[in-house]
Amino acid sequence: MLLFRDTFPAGWVDKVRAHLDAILVDHAHLERKAATTAITLERYRPLFGRVHELNAIAIEELQHFELVLRLLEARGVPFSQPIRSPWISGLMGAMRNGNNHQQVIDHLICCALIEGRSCEKFQVLARELAVEEPELARFYASLVESEGNHYAAYLIMARHIDEAEADRRLDWYLDLDARLIREEHGLPILH
Repeated sequence: MLLFRDTFPAGWVDKVRAHLDAILVDHAHLERKAATTAITLERYRPLFGRVHELNAIAIEELQHFELVLRLLEARGVPFSQPIRSPWISGLMGAMRNGNNHQQVIDHLICCALIEGRSCEKFQVLARELAVEEPELARFYASLVESEGNHYAAYLIMARHIDEAEADRRLDWYLDLDARLIREEHGLPILH
């Protein structure tokens, strides 16, 4: 179950519909970044024992990246430059630095929240695009379980490092997420 304290603005689905091609390009970048982030997490000493699990996440994210690239090609949409997400930047910019223990917990929680928001939004897109974009709706429905699993995996990893600290930081990040998710921006991005 997702732990979010607030949901994204009601106009988000309309923005997606109006900029669907750009949203798909952004989605491709998010999948690529999710794969590289899973590998980047392997640098943290507390996660050395989780390398196989992180590799599996990275591989799955790369497979999703490839699927989105194929959707773009089928729609005649060129892959282009990424657009920076204020929401993701806000989460990642709040990570503590210096203390490996604290930094890895924050990094894992940020990853969990990103995956959780993807799970939430993909469920909405699967429902909302079912009539006008049935293939795309099925595609988003097919990703929901995977995103939810990644959300849970990252939270479990953080809690295995230090359960009390992970729960304290999750509480803090959920407040930050609730503030950031409601901030309007005109960018044609998934998050």
